[in-house]
Amino acid sequence: MIRIQEAILVEGKYDKIKLSSLVDGLIIETRGFRIFRDSQQMEWIRSLAKTRGILVFTDSDGAGFVIRNYLRGAVPEGRVKHAYIPDIFGKEKRKAKPSKEGKLGVEGISPSLLLEALRRAGATIVSDTGKASQIGRGEGNISKADFFSVGLSGGEESAKRRKQLLQHLHLPERLSTNALLQFLNETLSREEFFQLARDMFAEN
Repeated sequence: MIRIQEAILVEGKYDKIKLSSLVDGLIIETRGFRIFRDSQQMEWIRSLAKTRGILVFTDSDGAGFVIRNYLRGAVPEGRVKHAYIPDIFGKEKRKAKPSKEGKLGVEGISPSLLLEALRRAGATIVSDTGKASQIGRGEGNISKADFFSVGLSGGEESAKRRKQLLQHLHLPERLSTNALLQFLNETLSREEFFQLARDMFAEN
């Protein structure tokens, strides 16, 4: 079990139960779209963002991204991190049938993939001595011009290349170009980004 400084936001109680078996920290349920109407909870989340930061860990379906994008705009920039689970199709054991989009949510993802998602999001791990350290953080130097230079934007094959990159990195297909850029800046150095692009697209 790891202790995380940021408050983690998940959609529902089963997501919270799953993460609670892996993470020692504050895990908050948005209760789905209720977060849009709960002004008191939103004030609390903004307060937590200022004092300890928040980490959004919603599902990879449309509803999860609606909540994620709402929080991205509602919380001060630089105080929110995003953990993404890959698009894995299937059904959680407790459910009679798959979700509308057929994708597993946080509760249905393996512990190893959940921990990897937290690592890549740059979660702040707190040691037993109280020392905090970020993991998986990049340098923040990758630009939109870099995207253009490797064909991830502005070209006929750009959408196809971004889709290939998302699949390679086990990221959800709904991730926007800006969100992908943010993710890469949080996880890779500029040199690592260009090496990845060369490895993936050199033959194209």
